Amino acid sequence: MIGRLRRTYRRMRLGTRLALGLGALALVVFAVVGTALTTYMRDYLSAQLNDQLRLTQTAQSKSIADSGTLQGKRYYRWYYAVYDVSDGAAVLRKPENTGDVPEDVDEFTSLARAQAASGSELLRTEHLKGEGVYRLRACEVEPGVVLVSAAPMDGIDDTVTQLITIQAVTFVLALLALVIFGRKMLRRGLKPLSDMASTAHGITSHDLTESAARLPLRADGRDGGPEVDELRTAFNTMLEHIDDSLAVRAEAEQRLRRFVADASHELRTPLMSVRGYADLFQYAAANAPEERDKHLARLRAEAARMGVLLDDLLLLARLDAAEVEAPLRPVETDLVELAEHAADAFRAGHPDHPLTVRAGAEPLKLRLDPQRIRQVLDNLLTNAAVHTPAGTAVTLTVGVESGRALVRVADKGPGIPAADSTRVFDRFYRVDKARSRDRGGSGLGLAVASSLVRAHSGTIEVSSEPGATVFTVALPLSPTSLTKP
Repeated sequence: MIGRLRRTYRRMRLGTRLALGLGALALVVFAVVGTALTTYMRDYLSAQLNDQLRLTQTAQSKSIADSGTLQGKRYYRWYYAVYDVSDGAAVLRKPENTGDVPEDVDEFTSLARAQAASGSELLRTEHLKGEGVYRLRACEVEPGVVLVSAAPMDGIDDTVTQLITIQAVTFVLALLALVIFGRKMLRRGLKPLSDMASTAHGITSHDLTESAARLPLRADGRDGGPEVDELRTAFNTMLEHIDDSLAVRAEAEQRLRRFVADASHELRTPLMSVRGYADLFQYAAANAPEERDKHLARLRAEAARMGVLLDDLLLLARLDAAEVEAPLRPVETDLVELAEHAADAFRAGHPDHPLTVRAGAEPLKLRLDPQRIRQVLDNLLTNAAVHTPAGTAVTLTVGVESGRALVRVADKGPGIPAADSTRVFDRFYRVDKARSRDRGGSGLGLAVASSLVRAHSGTIEVSSEPGATVFTVALPLSPTSLTKP
């Protein structure tokens, strides 16, 4: 039975449980207050009755001492008995009125003997046969004479019973009102929590497997007080975090699918070329020996291009997992000297693009991986040569600004469309979709440069307009920067 009640209680809503808890607490408070009030009232009425007996006996004692008998006004249902006490025996005097004493006077006689033995007033509560509960008081009128008076206590009992009845009815009504109105108030106060629960249920019905899944629901409202506002804020913050995580996951999945598709497409082309040139080489070996070297050179070139592509992919994968393995080997390096070497290699490989180097005379020493930063410079310079027509001027600038080392690669080519500027660092992304792979590359150069710069805790940005495209690389200065040789 107890287990069933406990299970039923656990299935109740929080508002109902709180209302019942408040009702139980109120019931305990009402019981304590009612008991204290009833006890106080009973003691107060008993004290009043004792004072009334004392005052009445004081007046009656004078009458008995003067006339030898009890005279004067009697109280309704009160009893009076006068005893002559000697040698431990108590003899009842004949009452003036037969109604002054009850039919059974044994309790009166016993109290008279006890008073004579003690010599002081005595109070007792006794049940008189056929009469009910009475308060008895015995006092000495004069030596050898004892007056015993008895007052009924049913008036006190009736008053206390009525008080208990009134308290019980009042407490029950107050308890019902507390439970009913308290439950309504609690339900209203807990409504924001119910709204948040409804929001959570709405989220569970939302399909989170969609590639662009977003959570359109939020807990709103201003009711409930500071605690509910704090919970609502935390709930919405959690939803925003989940929303951002879903967006990142969706974007990552989309990039992964695009990356796999692009990588498969990029690898398929050289593989098909390798297969074709291998067939041509086999044919030439049997039928046209003079063509073998040309086909073999093409075969090696395609294999080399595929190797470069795979190296870039491997490097990007290692940079993405930098917390597992660090592909960088930083040493103290002069950035100006590194830029000069990159410029020399560019002039040798692209003589049709005039290059201007602007750098200070003093070395700019940073702690970096020279091979990887050189790769960044080569990729940026090659990108400027590949995507601009012959004769386009290119500028390489090295300097310090706002506490950072800056490298700028600028060209005066046609520029990058604004819609493509934000995606030029994406993997396999080409601004000119129609550009051939032999001229446009694999679309990994800028992605590799961006990842390498980030691995050095730097940033890379692009700004472009017709006639001016600038790639800016910012690297943090090391403590030994700008030291003279």
